[in-house]
Formats: sequence, C-alpha cells, structure tokens
Amino acid sequence: MVKLGRTIKLRLYPDTNQAEQLLAMSQEYQRLANIVSQWIFDHGFQLSWLKINHHLYKIFRQESELNSQMIQSVFRTVSARYKTVREQMEQHPYRYKSEENKWIQVPRDLTWLAKPIQFRRPQTDLVRQSNYSFVDGMQKISMTTLGRRTKLGFTDKGFEKYFTDDWKLGTAKLVHNQGKWFLHIGITKEVSDFDTKDNPQIVGIDRGLRFLATAFDSEGKALFFDGQKILRRRKKFLEIRQQLQSKGTKSAKKKLKRLAQRENRWMTDVNHRLSKTLIALYGPHTLFVLEDLTNVTFNMNDLPKPLRNSHRSWSFFQLESFLMYKAQAIQSAVVKVSPAFTSQRCPKCGLVEKTNRHHDTHEYWCKQCQYRCNDDRLGAMNIQMLGQDWLSGVKQPKIEKLTTAG
Repeated sequence: MVKLGRTIKLRLYPDTNQAEQLLAMSQEYQRLANIVSQWIFDHGFQLSWLKINHHLYKIFRQESELNSQMIQSVFRTVSARYKTVREQMEQHPYRYKSEENKWIQVPRDLTWLAKPIQFRRPQTDLVRQSNYSFVDGMQKISMTTLGRRTKLGFTDKGFEKYFTDDWKLGTAKLVHNQGKWFLHIGITKEVSDFDTKDNPQIVGIDRGLRFLATAFDSEGKALFFDGQKILRRRKKFLEIRQQLQSKGTKSAKKKLKRLAQRENRWMTDVNHRLSKTLIALYGPHTLFVLEDLTNVTFNMNDLPKPLRNSHRSWSFFQLESFLMYKAQAIQSAVVKVSPAFTSQRCPKCGLVEKTNRHHDTHEYWCKQCQYRCNDDRLGAMNIQMLGQDWLSGVKQPKIEKLTTAG
C-alpha cells in the first residue's frame, strides 16, 4: 500500500468580529514562531521537538493566549521549516571554480545561514478535533481562536469528493490572502502499490518547450503536446516584465510582483492540465518514464533570443511532481532515467551520433541505416526503451554510446 497526500482548500466566511479574532491568533502564532526560530538559531540548530518544548513551553504558556495544543504546533511548524531548508541546502551544495578551473562542490548545512528563518506572514497550523472540527452536519467549522471557539461558514466547492471517498483529514493551515480567509487541510488515503508484474504499459515522455511533452507508448504510438501558444504567452510576460523593469518606480515594482504571481499561477495550471491529460489518456497500470533533468542544460540555438531563458525558467520539475502524485492515485508510477544520448541514439541500429540530429528541421536522420524520425519523437522512443530496461530489472538504465552498428 502507498499513502497518497493532497491538500484541500476551503473558503471561510467569518464575520467582522471573527475575522479580527482569526487575525489576532495568526499574528500571535507568527510572533511565537519567530521567537522559536531565533532560539533554534542561537542554540546550534537543535530541531528536536522535545528540546524546544523543554526550554520554551512554560514561558509561552505564561505569556501567550495560545492554548497548549497550538503552542506545540508552533514548535513543530518551525522545526519542520528548518528541516525543509536543510534538505534544500543538502540538495544544492555551494559550487565554485578552483585555481585549476575545475568546479568544486562544498556540502552545505544550516550553519551556512547568516540569520534565523523569518516567518513574515501571519499563519496558524490547526490540529483536527483539537483546533478545528466540522459541526452542524458538516455545514460549519468550529475553530479555536484566542481563548475561545467560534463557528464559521465555509464552502468546499470542487473538493466535495474528498469528504466521502475514504480520505483522512489531518492538520490544517489557516491562510489569509487579499482579505479572504482559507483553510488548507492536508488529507491522506491508502491505495494499492504499482505492480511491475501486472504487465503495465510503458510510456516514454520527452519534455521540452517547442512541444511541452512528446509521449511514445508500448504500441508504438506517439502524441505531441504543442508548446507554441505557451511560448508566445511567455514572450508576452517577458515583454511586460522588461517594460516595468525599465521604469523602476515603486508602482512598477508592485506590478512586477503581481505579474510574477500571475505567471506562476498560469504555469502551475498548464502543468496540472498536462499531467491530468496524460493520466486520463493512458489510465491505470502505466509506467511513465521521464528523463532525470537535474543539472541538465538545453540546446537553445533553435529558439528566438528573447525566449532562450524559457528553458531555464520553465518548471519541468513541477510537471514531474504533478504527474507522479496523480499516477500513484491510479496504481501507476513514474520512473526517471538517465538523459544521456536519448536524443542521439538511433532506435533501429543503435548508433549514437550527435550530428544525426538536425535542430533546424527538428529531424533525426541516421547516416548509418538511413532511419528518419522527428527528433522529439525519437527522444520519447529512447526514453520508453529505457523504461523497458527498468521494468526488466535494470536499476539505473542508460544508453551506452555506440559509434558503429549494434
């Protein structure tokens, strides 16, 4: 069994008095979180909940109106944030060039932080039943505030199925955004694992910008997901961003921030829709095979100059993560394989030759066996082949460079 995780977002409808209570509670939670963060920073990054609780619990209970359960939540919130930052630093070591002009990587940990992590927005984490619960026949939410409980109306539009489909509700986060209140609730559900013995179909997916994705399946069929509209819209975002940056005014900076948020929401929506389409097309018991694009750079010579930054900034990892969790829900899986030579290998004779790929015409033409193919389709074919190797037991499948007929 595998445990699925989701987040449902409920819109809350507090009256004026309730909104003030929620804001006061969130600000107090934020204040204590910053105190805990400073303590962790000053005491050698001790992230043990027991140690933090031992040193700060009694002090907080004496000076704060937050109840016992919420104070414990503050400790867990801050500790979890530091652990996340630590993981991110471990995944991205410091890199520099030595005197011999070689890249050197130095591992990083929390001691690299120059100042404690700051919680800049009011926030609150609420434990189910202790701090929030559904009452009045699931028509209202009863929620803890400073010193009392209150009932609020809410809407679950778009998330109704999660209340009736064996999902378990967990800790929730109270969010205040542009004058509106939301409750983000983490939910979990156990489903059957992906079974490699269940004769799954294998789909290789080549990601890019000209085509957002090119898929090649076990039946030899290819699907292309056009990215031209995406490129044009990104170009438009870029033009607006450059205009605002050239002004440099306070108003322009605010508009830049809003533009960045809008672009991020749009990118997220594109990746959600693309991953949902792939899941719907191929269905359960499918092995989706992707290239591991960590630290991979792209050839951008065939892109217009204004859009060459798009390859660096497009969220390939986001599409990967969306596809991964959607696949789990239907007993499918995602596996990542080495990207080496996937755009250079001839699927007919096995020759690996860089010059066989012609970027200007988007074609692969093997000079040894004369096999011709669209270059994006070829990439998806080779990725699908590596998926077959993985399914047959090869732990880290990759293409070996052959320069003569195989």
